[in-house]
Amino acid sequence: MARFELKLPKMGESVAEATITNWLKEVGDKIEADEAVLEIATDKVDSEVPSEVSGTLVEKLFGKDDLVQVGQTIAIIETEAGVEISSSFLVDKVIEDEPAPAEAAEIEKTIEAVQETAAAPQDFSTSDKFFSPLVKNIAKEEGVSIEELENIQGSGKDGRVTKEDILKHIEDRKSGVVITPKAVEETVVETIVSKTEQPKAEQPKISEPKAVQPAVQKSQQTVPVSVNGGDEIIEMDRMRKLISGYMVASVQTSAHVQSFIEVDVTNIVKWRDKVKTAFEKREGEKLTFTPIMMEAVAKALKDFPGMNISVDGEYIIKKKNINLGMAAALPNGNLIVPVIKNADQLNLVGMAKAVNDLGNRAKAGKLKPDDTQGGTYTVTNVGTFGSVFGTPIINQPQVGILALGAIRKVPAVIETPEGDFIGIRQKMFLSHSYDHRVVDGALGGSFVKRVAEYLEAFDVERDF
Repeated sequence: MARFELKLPKMGESVAEATITNWLKEVGDKIEADEAVLEIATDKVDSEVPSEVSGTLVEKLFGKDDLVQVGQTIAIIETEAGVEISSSFLVDKVIEDEPAPAEAAEIEKTIEAVQETAAAPQDFSTSDKFFSPLVKNIAKEEGVSIEELENIQGSGKDGRVTKEDILKHIEDRKSGVVITPKAVEETVVETIVSKTEQPKAEQPKISEPKAVQPAVQKSQQTVPVSVNGGDEIIEMDRMRKLISGYMVASVQTSAHVQSFIEVDVTNIVKWRDKVKTAFEKREGEKLTFTPIMMEAVAKALKDFPGMNISVDGEYIIKKKNINLGMAAALPNGNLIVPVIKNADQLNLVGMAKAVNDLGNRAKAGKLKPDDTQGGTYTVTNVGTFGSVFGTPIINQPQVGILALGAIRKVPAVIETPEGDFIGIRQKMFLSHSYDHRVVDGALGGSFVKRVAEYLEAFDVERDF
């Protein structure tokens, strides 16, 4: 018999962790190769983890709702043959070489305690403090725990931890100011190896890490809600909890400001009505208004790169690529934001295919983790639900989001060489929410005006 470690697989270059939502197999169950063992979820995308081997599930290392890092062992599967790959191999080896039962038990206990500490997943959502994506990524790569991160004295605005702060903390930690679980584990392993090779040698002592002051928790006052006998209490599902956290964090992070502009899209409506049948017949795709709008947004972002940025503490990151997020509906009614990568490089046909593909896979619940990563600007179509305009919340760490209102027939003044007259036009509102920390009204207003100009100047003679 051999033991195989089932690890959380890599799900995309920008995905570092996932939450276990359901175990499909229990300890003692038989598992076939490529059979799903458990279900996991990243920020918004759910998927299954299959087994690479056939065997019996003998140990589950994490429970439901636990956060697991990519590459961590999540279960042990016992197979009929093969090489044993087990985290307990080192302990087994030491016990085999060291005949003293009491001492072997003590070593095994020490290693288990260290491994438990070192493998503890980092869950930054439990903190009341805001940490930029860059700081969190550095923390994950360097093994900085949430407790350590919360106690770093930030030099940024409102005491926020900057890139320089965490790098300095890591340097101090390497010099011995703070001892991490990883360092403790390495010391224990070196001690065990040394003891195995030289049984008489004195075992070195592991110094305790210096005590740190507990983080100051922000007091959160909630308004009491009265419940009577006829009310129904429903717990938020995982998705709604995530959305709730993201929305509150975004409002607390960015200074939201809105600009609105009305656009005459009569020419676009007439052109689409004229070509949509031929477009579907030739391309095998339906032509909606969304790719036309996204094309205009991508052009405007090229004209105003100051909208295609992110904020990291006191630093502005100008994004090289234009990756457009588009709000799409999930099977449960919630919204998700898949991303069209390098949107400015797509023609209308390519944009339509990308929009339809992401929208269809979102409805079917088949989006991959990478499909929702890397967005630099977001567009949401509130007009789908009949809204004339809206004030959307920014999708962090972006600095802007554009809401597309419903297209309506309205009376309008039409200017002609012979004079002005009243006519029926197809119009819509564009609602632009932007982060006033880094985007002033001139830039935010000019950007949405440029989008409107591209839409109103749409070439009705163009081919698709």
